[in-house]
Amino acid sequence: MKKLAMIGCGGIGEYHLEHLVEFDNVELAGFCDIVLEKAERFVQKAGGKAFSDFRAMYDAVAPDMVFICVPPYCHGDIEFETIRRGIHMFVEKPVALDIGLARRIEAAAAEKGIVTAVGFQCRYDDINEAAKGFIAGNPVVMASGSRVGGFVEIEWFRDKKLSGGQLVEQTVHQMDMLRYLLGEPASVYSVARRGVIDPKDWPGYDTDDMSGTMIVFQSGVVCDMLTGCYSLAGASWDSKLVFGGLTNRMDYYLASHVDIYGQPAAAEGDDTLGVVKGDGTQRKDENEAVKIPSTVDFGVLCDKTFVDAAVSGDGSMIRSPYGDAVKTLAFVLACNESMATGLPVKL
Repeated sequence: MKKLAMIGCGGIGEYHLEHLVEFDNVELAGFCDIVLEKAERFVQKAGGKAFSDFRAMYDAVAPDMVFICVPPYCHGDIEFETIRRGIHMFVEKPVALDIGLARRIEAAAAEKGIVTAVGFQCRYDDINEAAKGFIAGNPVVMASGSRVGGFVEIEWFRDKKLSGGQLVEQTVHQMDMLRYLLGEPASVYSVARRGVIDPKDWPGYDTDDMSGTMIVFQSGVVCDMLTGCYSLAGASWDSKLVFGGLTNRMDYYLASHVDIYGQPAAAEGDDTLGVVKGDGTQRKDENEAVKIPSTVDFGVLCDKTFVDAAVSGDGSMIRSPYGDAVKTLAFVLACNESMATGLPVKL
């Protein structure tokens, strides 16, 4: 049985741990956090040994694979040491805050031939089958996206130099799905706003309250993306991705469902034009949505795909290997560059 270790025993680490304890092809051998008590809590749940230094854990445990669940500013030495030892690695997003660093890690991992994956679990949601089918059959003219939520109270999130800001740290999921569904971006132009949140209420607050980005994809599709961390209630904004064609559109709610508008009604006895769900065809007029819900635990699928790949040594089924995640990182960091310079940025 292969050995698995984890570095970073905070909230996202606990998310993965809930999945990992259910897998029967790995031994959860070691947990590491600079706050040893956090690692010890994971050991109480899953067994193994607790460490406060990842190199000491590697020496003692000799894991075959590792989940690296550290804040954005902590990447670098951990990955290079992991690669040097030939340990397969799952890295939480964003994989770095410096594109040069991320590309050096990418090159080192590729040279060593280790299996890599990144925590873009939304790629494993089964609503993507409907979304890709819609886009394939209905050329998208334009798209629009948004992610608006409340303030994140984690201390390092308040400092854009440590978190990258909301676009890089959170909305990177939506930006990754835009790449996954629409292909590669060609250019971005971003602006940011501050002043909605009073920094006096949050010591050390130095990040954007919201930002807006115009994206031009290589396909010619134009998309706007709004993101904010100022909201006090869910009713303040409808966070979603919208893909518009000539006669219909798709509203994509991350990790939830897709709504398709303008689906042609099926003729009597003809189920080829309707949307089949369950054992019957739903006939909708163009003003009524056909809702297609998520029916899988895509977080479990994401983690299981990596674990199975690390066990077998075959990473072909991983939907977001490290090298692909670097492209998403370049995408969001280009937006930050545009905010800082006030100029469009080509990718």
